[in-house]
Amino acid sequence: MKFTSGINRPPYETADGYLQVTEGCSHNHCLFCTYFKDVKFRKSTIEEIEADIKDMHNWFKNPKRIFLQGADGYSADYNTLMRTAELLHQYMPSVETIGGYARIDSFFDKTEEQIRNMTAVGYSNPYIGVESGDDVVLKRINKGYNAAQAREVLEKIDRGGMPYVVNFLNGAGGHDYGFTNAHATAKLYDGLHPTMVNMSMLTVVPGTPLYKLIKQGKYVESTEKEKLEEAKEFVRSLTNKTIFMTEHASNLFHVECQLPDEKESLMTYIQQIIDKKDEKELRHYREYITRAF
Repeated sequence: MKFTSGINRPPYETADGYLQVTEGCSHNHCLFCTYFKDVKFRKSTIEEIEADIKDMHNWFKNPKRIFLQGADGYSADYNTLMRTAELLHQYMPSVETIGGYARIDSFFDKTEEQIRNMTAVGYSNPYIGVESGDDVVLKRINKGYNAAQAREVLEKIDRGGMPYVVNFLNGAGGHDYGFTNAHATAKLYDGLHPTMVNMSMLTVVPGTPLYKLIKQGKYVESTEKEKLEEAKEFVRSLTNKTIFMTEHASNLFHVECQLPDEKESLMTYIQQIIDKKDEKELRHYREYITRAF
């Protein structure tokens, strides 16, 4: 099997089998990102995909779930994705669902009916890197779409019946912009039905365009306590019945909670961290974890 940039997946997808359907990232211009810089974006041919599926037993035995590889595997063409599902069910009958990373624009070329068809053959819970619902933040980190486009896509996925995961990039707005970012992102998700809202915290890595902006005085990073206050406000503002997870290593705390049932206890827990930890200690962790990216 071929994995051009190694295997990349969220922490909770460790038990999956993996299949490359794209290489690199279709956007690859987010100012904070360090991934997929070594390879140009390319969509795998169906012949390459079939060859890998035929070899999959030798790598992953009998997985129930496949997590597509590439920065945004769901950006593959609809026909390719449908044929991929057909081949997976033919050669890997243990497979029940197919996930993968996705961008908002991975769904621009897919209709509601096509999303419904994808769901019927097993596509489920793609991790959609929305990051923020605030247009200032989306432009600041160069995501390549705006909040209105994100809402339109997520509503379309909802109507198509596909379960999905969204994320929140805590701290992306920078110093003194946390509550605005939290409120706008919670508003974006209001009335939608994500299986999970997965939060990560911005970690600025040396060499990235965002790091260069900091050095030029054009971007001021949030403090660690600002990130925690923003996280608490985001949780407070969320209206969804969903899972809230902070499993990513970038986070200053790690939880998996049911919202709204555990909202108050989660907010209390975050406040306890704010009260008990000092900025120096929290910043030490941020600098330590930077090496992992």
